[in-house]
Amino acid sequence: MNIKYTGLYKAMVLALASGTGAMAMPGAAFAEETNAAKDENIEKIAVVGTRAAPRSVTDSPVPLDIISGDEFVRQGNTDLKSLLSSVTPSFNVNDQPINDASTLVRPANLRGLASDHTLVLVNGKRRHRSAVITFLGGGLSDGAQGPDISNIPVSALKQVEVLRDGAAAQYGSDAIAGVINFVLKDADDGGMLEARYGQYYEGDGDTVQFAGNIGLPLSENGFANFSAEYRTADDTSRSVQRGDAQGLIDAGNIYVPVPAQIWGTPEIKSDFKFLGNFGLDLNDTDRAYMWLNYAKRDIDGGFYYRNPHTRGGIFDGGMKDTGQVDANGDAILAQTLLIADLTPDDGIACPIVFTGGNVLNNPAFQQVLADPNCFAFNEIARLQGGFTPRFGGEVTDMSMALGTEGEWGNEWNYDISASLGYSNIDYSIYNTINPSLGPDTPFEFSPGSYTQIEQTYNFDVSKPIDIAGWNDPLNFAAGLEYRRETFEIEAGDANSFAIGPLASQGFGIGSNGFPGFKPEDAGSWSRSNWAAYIDVESYLTENWLMTAAVRFEDFSDFGTTLNWKLSTHLQLNDTWGLRGAASTGFRAPTVGQSNVRNVTTAFTENGLEDQATLPPTNPISVQKGAQPLEPETSVNLSAGLVAEFESGVYMTVDYFHIKLKDRLSQTSPLALTQADIDALLAQGINDATSFSSVKYFTNDFDTTTQGVDLVVNYSMDLFGGDTKFALAYNWTDTTVDARTPTGVDANGNPTYNINDAKVEMLEDNLPAHRFTFTTDWRYQDVDILARVNFYGKYYEDHLDTGGELPIYAGSEVTLDMEATYHWNDSFSTSLGAQNLLDNNPDVNPWKTIVGSLYPATSPMGINGGFYYVRANYVF
Repeated sequence: MNIKYTGLYKAMVLALASGTGAMAMPGAAFAEETNAAKDENIEKIAVVGTRAAPRSVTDSPVPLDIISGDEFVRQGNTDLKSLLSSVTPSFNVNDQPINDASTLVRPANLRGLASDHTLVLVNGKRRHRSAVITFLGGGLSDGAQGPDISNIPVSALKQVEVLRDGAAAQYGSDAIAGVINFVLKDADDGGMLEARYGQYYEGDGDTVQFAGNIGLPLSENGFANFSAEYRTADDTSRSVQRGDAQGLIDAGNIYVPVPAQIWGTPEIKSDFKFLGNFGLDLNDTDRAYMWLNYAKRDIDGGFYYRNPHTRGGIFDGGMKDTGQVDANGDAILAQTLLIADLTPDDGIACPIVFTGGNVLNNPAFQQVLADPNCFAFNEIARLQGGFTPRFGGEVTDMSMALGTEGEWGNEWNYDISASLGYSNIDYSIYNTINPSLGPDTPFEFSPGSYTQIEQTYNFDVSKPIDIAGWNDPLNFAAGLEYRRETFEIEAGDANSFAIGPLASQGFGIGSNGFPGFKPEDAGSWSRSNWAAYIDVESYLTENWLMTAAVRFEDFSDFGTTLNWKLSTHLQLNDTWGLRGAASTGFRAPTVGQSNVRNVTTAFTENGLEDQATLPPTNPISVQKGAQPLEPETSVNLSAGLVAEFESGVYMTVDYFHIKLKDRLSQTSPLALTQADIDALLAQGINDATSFSSVKYFTNDFDTTTQGVDLVVNYSMDLFGGDTKFALAYNWTDTTVDARTPTGVDANGNPTYNINDAKVEMLEDNLPAHRFTFTTDWRYQDVDILARVNFYGKYYEDHLDTGGELPIYAGSEVTLDMEATYHWNDSFSTSLGAQNLLDNNPDVNPWKTIVGSLYPATSPMGINGGFYYVRANYVF
């Protein structure tokens, strides 16, 4: 811990001492709503996507959603990712029942791309990545390392701006799918207190949350706005008993848990978030600003069940001759129990134990129990029915940004700022063993931790320049940016990676399910990059807006890149407007993706296997064909219509087309042959025998993603109350255009690092069609909201088995409702239900194989209906 806090402390001191800041946007922290427009969906203005004056939705040359903080509150969800998914159909996030580190930080997807293809800003400042790398990301986000927005308290949000267009030329790496900017509350008085409780219809998942916000004056010329949230949530179970576990019970094993394996959302033992936002006028033209964010949560989730007969490296002794022959005279083989000889030099062999039925009743197993020189893990009381590890961890996240902005002479605006981000994931696993340690194994381990630290420094200027013959001044903006990223791996406790005395007898190495990081895996890796950009925009005529941007970046590990963007908005008449954009983009592989090492248990057609994700420079990866990583590149095109009718109907429809080359992901699992293992052992890689297969990061395929976003808003009087209707529809289609062949199989067919099932996951795991239709009716003290959600059909490669367990799930519709009564101007109570009719995904056709009742990546979630009550006090 001292090492981690020392690195953070030094970075914070450096940032504070510099007095500089992150992503410069004049006025970003002080954006306000205007009352000029008729409809409140239109009157909001945004600073994202422009370095000129803040812009309304109707004036933007690219698709832009502006969501007020109040819209987030009025839902059953308490997690920011789920809240955003409910109101933005092109933003998707699903449950992560058993998915390694994804259980701790769920990946989210904008416009059908991976979670790290979207840039996240807070008050216009780049937010750091999470330390979690999504090793099991449901195909689409495999290997992604994106920001964790769930650490931002919802009570701190004034509004959220979602720029649905490529913006790498404006903001740098990662902004391929778009940009999300979280604008913080900046009031200097008032506040709110909120308490909510909810539970799923099944009677589990009890959730309690308390939230608060208060605005205070900071002298006579500024504000200090504070927000905090705390919640706990019980885990859920949408499981059926596994077929193999039920077979053991039927054979008389009374120690098998029911269910043997839990599929559901993990337990959130505690989740605390704090954010402070500060602003201070220094004089008539200059202001200082700062925000601080701290979050910490403790999560405990499930893992795969270890069958007491067949789990390799623990219980499975392989197939051996029974001494009998079949009708053809061939030897009959049967499954045996893995037995350790604790005194291998005494010349006395341990008995062979066949595991048919219930091994605990096998007379040969009784001989093992009676012989102190022989050992099987089935002897240990807590393991007699097998075991299911519990995996989780503690997530600590801190960030800050500070700077000054204002005016110099001759109308030059400036913004100088610095930001710092810190993310640490301290993993834990218990109810498991290190098999190689035999009877001396502990049952709880600390496998180690990942840490991500980012520093960003910016200097930005802008100035309106009058040009003869132009309708408006040309807004000229330019800036410099320097960023430094560090990724660290801290070794786990010694038992979590120990190669015990039984390793040579076929017992697994390290904490089963998630072996600890060895000292030789630990380390710290850093890279830096600097960037320069120029951004111009102007109205060439009263109704024709043109913008252009160009950005140059130089990375210490990947070299240079130059990107550009052009966009335009043409107001045809009082009703119709045209808009469009073209740009190039890029995303540099993260330091973590270039250096991370991880071993996890995955389900395959052969059952549970230990799969290692290794750096592309690792000897095992190189032996399997790994090459140095390169940045992803993209070409983004978009075109759309904006309409504002006299009747009050507001509509936007936009088409987008994203061509992504050298896309970064993990390979599909690559099996290690005995020859591979022997060669690696000869290189001194002693744990090569522990891996059934390996994966590594690679730039191995190209994709094209296209789609349409439709947004329609309308307000009217209905039954005496003010009523608002909102429709948001998204169609997204992804095609894998090319894969890099790695060789040919025995039949002469090409082989690839990403298999056909992963291609289908990339193309069809997210619903092609999705929409929400919301009605909000307000009459006197009553407020009723109803939302219909539609999710199209999708495909799941169940448990990443390479297509062995395909699921083709149908479309679903859910209904959310909430009723609020305002007792007075300050106090209100709400009663609501998410998925009111308790609709569920299609039942998993493979449910008895591993016990999952529903497809794990269902876009509507797997838990069913959720009801909640909420009390809110505003002061």
